[in-house]
Amino acid sequence: MDLKHPGWMYLKAGLFLLIGLVSFLIVWMRAPYLSTAILLALMCWASARAYYFAFYVVTHYIDDTYRFAGLFDFFHYVVVRRKSRR
Repeated sequence: MDLKHPGWMYLKAGLFLLIGLVSFLIVWMRAPYLSTAILLALMCWASARAYYFAFYVVTHYIDDTYRFAGLFDFFHYVVVRRKSRR
């Protein structure tokens, strides 16, 4: 199985969206208030922006020499960078 094939990548993205939508609906159905929907939408938006920052902004605008494979690598990078500044 070629996991770099565009079809598999689109399927993966679609499944992530499905998981997000179903999770949103389950939480909102347990507390069906406009405020719950707004808070869930803000949580999704803020999480996506933080992820974008970790994987795009850092490598394109802050430190173009650093590459990392996941969020744990990003957190390690932030901690090591802070320690090296002291």
